[in-house]
Amino acid sequence: MPSGGSKRFMRPTTTTTTTTRTTNGASTMIRAMGGVGGRNGKKKTEKKKKSVGGAAVKTDVDAEEGDAEGGANKTVMLSLSELRGTTNASGYVKKSIVEVVEMNSTEVMEGIENVAVTIATQVLARRGFQLDIPSRAASNQIYVPELDRIVLGDKRGTRSFLNVKESRKAAITTRVLQLLHAVLLKRIHITKRDLFYTDVKLFVDQSESDGVLDDVATMIGCTRSNLHVVASDKGLVVGRISFYEDGDYIDCTKMGVGGKAIPPYIDKIENIESDAEFILLVEKEAAYMRMAEDRFYMRYPCIVITAKGQPDVASRMFLSRITSELQIPVLALVDSDPYGLKILSVYMSGSKNMSYDSASLTTPDIKWLGLRPSDLNKYDLPDQCRLKMTENDIKTGKELLQEAFIMKNPEWMKELQRMVKSKEKAEIQALSSFGFQYVTEVYLPRKLREGDWI
Repeated sequence: MPSGGSKRFMRPTTTTTTTTRTTNGASTMIRAMGGVGGRNGKKKTEKKKKSVGGAAVKTDVDAEEGDAEGGANKTVMLSLSELRGTTNASGYVKKSIVEVVEMNSTEVMEGIENVAVTIATQVLARRGFQLDIPSRAASNQIYVPELDRIVLGDKRGTRSFLNVKESRKAAITTRVLQLLHAVLLKRIHITKRDLFYTDVKLFVDQSESDGVLDDVATMIGCTRSNLHVVASDKGLVVGRISFYEDGDYIDCTKMGVGGKAIPPYIDKIENIESDAEFILLVEKEAAYMRMAEDRFYMRYPCIVITAKGQPDVASRMFLSRITSELQIPVLALVDSDPYGLKILSVYMSGSKNMSYDSASLTTPDIKWLGLRPSDLNKYDLPDQCRLKMTENDIKTGKELLQEAFIMKNPEWMKELQRMVKSKEKAEIQALSSFGFQYVTEVYLPRKLREGDWI
């Protein structure tokens, strides 16, 4: 694989379109890996906006933070043909899924105002009020093989203010709608914690206001980021990528040893440029810091990203966006244990908490670079660095063997079967037993040279 030298970025032009600069080696690598094998970036987004064109977003075809379930817990699986509908004794039965689209502040405010008018009309008619909300229950989470992600089904529920069991949740929902409208009107962003502290007596616990945020997004038909409420930043990026963030030029090769924090406001990023040949997605911050300090991306033109474990929404959205716009492959470096694969499933197939926005949060066809179970013997990892899997680990591994995102890849199946059979696991840091820089000086260069990913 060509090293790419020490080529540095030129300051990008101020055009409104994203430009991509790649070396000949990058083109060769993309062809060898079969491309990113996913959505067609901006073109598909534009098509979706035209086809939906409204707030009640339902289509026929097409972790949260800390969501450890992701695509790894058993989920209902339906094909696109099954989603389009089936015929029974009463005739054609329509089935669809709920998906959201990008909206600007004005569109979101109009959506909130429409809900407010509906509530006011019901109250004036002396009927109290009732909210119609798409169900985000586990039974309404559907994995679609053709889309390779979890989506939200078309089941809906009601939230009535006159129902004793639902009145408090209905009150929380209307309060959140009021607060979001005020935030959007001021054209500012707030954190989920800020929102909670605006009415602690009503919300009581932040999980209450957090959950309603997702309900509101599905009601309006917009992404959660369009509500201008974000989580604290968690992810980091370093390497061969530059962009403008809210007007400020950012060059991720010049952000110090630690790199750049992935901003929660992904919509404020524009004019992305890169000459990277691939993206290196790293599970652990410690491994990321090793690559950042050794400036691994200067020898092997790449972009290095970590979400420090379970991925947050901003990191997932950032990865999805740059992958679709730059059209370069993603190689993953995770621990050789079932939870490393569960983290990959969230990146690839989405989480149940935010299945309604899986189109903008998922990155299909991520390649598993390491640390794989077969690497333990291939690289002669010492016995003291191999950890015994717990009963829970083994149980999780066996459950993963039944999951679609594993079953569709025979090589992944073989690796996971090897792990479960050997009852051994290992962390990325175990490679440090050969030397602190072994991962950047030997392990990764050999992997890339041999094209050893699956």
